[in-house]
Amino acid sequence: MTAASSPEPVAAATDSVEITVSAGRPARVVDLAKSAPLGWWPAVVVSLVAFIDRLELNLIAGALPAIQDHFGFGDTAAGAIPTAASIAGAVLLLPAGRLADRAPRVVTIAVVVLVWSLCSVLSGLATTFVLFFLVRVLIGAAGQLYNPPASSLLADYYPARSRGKAYGFERAGYYLGLPTGVILGGALAEALGWRMVFFVAAVPGLLVAVLVLTVREPLRGLGDRLDRGRIDKGTTAGVPGRPASLFREARELLGIRTLAGVIVGQALLSLGIGGVFYWLPTLLERTENLGYDTASGLAGAVGGTGIVVGIIAGSRLGDRAHTRRPGGRIGVATGFLLTGALALAGALLIPGVPARVTLIALACAGFAGAIPNLTAVSADVVPARRRGMGFALLTFLVTLGGAFGPFLVGLTSDLVDAAGYGGEPLVPAMLVLVPAIFVSVLVLLRVGGRYEADARAAV
Repeated sequence: MTAASSPEPVAAATDSVEITVSAGRPARVVDLAKSAPLGWWPAVVVSLVAFIDRLELNLIAGALPAIQDHFGFGDTAAGAIPTAASIAGAVLLLPAGRLADRAPRVVTIAVVVLVWSLCSVLSGLATTFVLFFLVRVLIGAAGQLYNPPASSLLADYYPARSRGKAYGFERAGYYLGLPTGVILGGALAEALGWRMVFFVAAVPGLLVAVLVLTVREPLRGLGDRLDRGRIDKGTTAGVPGRPASLFREARELLGIRTLAGVIVGQALLSLGIGGVFYWLPTLLERTENLGYDTASGLAGAVGGTGIVVGIIAGSRLGDRAHTRRPGGRIGVATGFLLTGALALAGALLIPGVPARVTLIALACAGFAGAIPNLTAVSADVVPARRRGMGFALLTFLVTLGGAFGPFLVGLTSDLVDAAGYGGEPLVPAMLVLVPAIFVSVLVLLRVGGRYEADARAAV
């Protein structure tokens, strides 16, 4: 049986079929009645990749006060570090998306993780702020490149009915990496110095790169055909087309209104939460008189708790809503986003450690419950052979949105402080970004009715 041929049902009375999962590999029998006919291991591995990515990038947030003390730079420069890194990553995303539609995705992801580990070591070796800044820009250039191939990979391993859970695994790793990086960065900086923070982070990166290579490269479009309960004979779903240009393909994908709405909504969300959560440990240190190791540990612990709750609730409710009504995931995501936005505004406005940490946990739960569902929606409305490019476009514009968040907060903080503001300038600086999250809710409400038509066109 060839990779392009169609496996036939083994027994008509069962839900089992014999399929070829990977080109050049023997066919295997799978049970289509299961939510994950091919198993959850690919989703677990991708979640570990996302975890390592966010952990490494957010080490700097936990260790930021120590790094600022060592190199002597202000809040504007501190905010510029993640902004420049994100812009560097965004520049490479569209070419990475096209590569994801043409090259082996598993190998691409493994190479990206190895690059992260090398850059982490170089961060710890930097002797000047300029060198440190350049290395962080380099890791930012590589930091988002795993997303297009990994998201495309998950769409091919899992049918639409279980993509919310599959992307929930990935988002769980992504968001748990954020507080873990903050906690680890603060604790190691306090105990061993900020350089050791980056040396330690390189070790798990090497281990995850090896685990990535245990995943088989699936046939493109496999998840869609599993969802329909059959494998089409003579399919060419895995054969990419030949678009005239990179930017023409991007324009065509933006013509999918549901995808465009999800991109705009997530970009605005990323602008808000990227800036707020980057500065959160520093806010707790300055307003609640906490040490930066305690502040980073507290922010990470409550954020991680909220993330776990949000991922579990959001992925289950989203998949359930999808089986009841196509497009139901968008409604679930919108509700979670609104909850997160309200809680985040409260966390900034209401002083005191108990109130702030409770509302931060609720905000994290809201955002973590929304984003896996939005990612699953993006996979549903983009044709299988173009999903790498579709996810690259999504990540590109979302990254640009989030890139300016930390910088805007740092710049506003310095301007407010220079104007003679009597309180902590980070509070009004962070509040400036919260309205963007509420706008993202409005955008998603407008595109919810387009999902069914766009999903049918993709198939």
